[in-house]
Amino acid sequence: MLRRSTSVVVAAGLLALAFAGAGKAIAQDRPVATLEEMFARLQRCWRAPALPRGHPGMQITVLFSLQRDGQIFGKPRITFETPDASAADSIAYRTAVMETLQHCTPMPFTGGLGDAVAGRPFRVRFDDRRNQPKPAEKQAWLLPKTL
Repeated sequence: MLRRSTSVVVAAGLLALAFAGAGKAIAQDRPVATLEEMFARLQRCWRAPALPRGHPGMQITVLFSLQRDGQIFGKPRITFETPDASAADSIAYRTAVMETLQHCTPMPFTGGLGDAVAGRPFRVRFDDRRNQPKPAEKQAWLLPKTL
């Protein structure tokens, strides 16, 4: 009988330590005060799917809204995918985007930013074209002029 109650006390103690550690991790997480910080946090959460060697990668865009408390509001929606992506690639990237949103939310907003972003749509593009050269940017002011 003593063993049983001791194991219950030890288990309860370990459980309390686990919750205390989780609370500290959340408490130490700095609140997000600007949109720049919010997008930086999303970028840190992004984990691109594993691709075979030589795979070109793809682009995908998601549209979503957040509540004041940083929770996702409604259903995120994919609005763009690289047109020539295979069905398997599409599923892998959609999964990676949704996992990113799950890992990053609730977003720990400051009160002011939470009020400012509540219900507003955000469109975020994830560009994972690892093995493709980035296209050169055309700058209109550098083009020769004909008079």
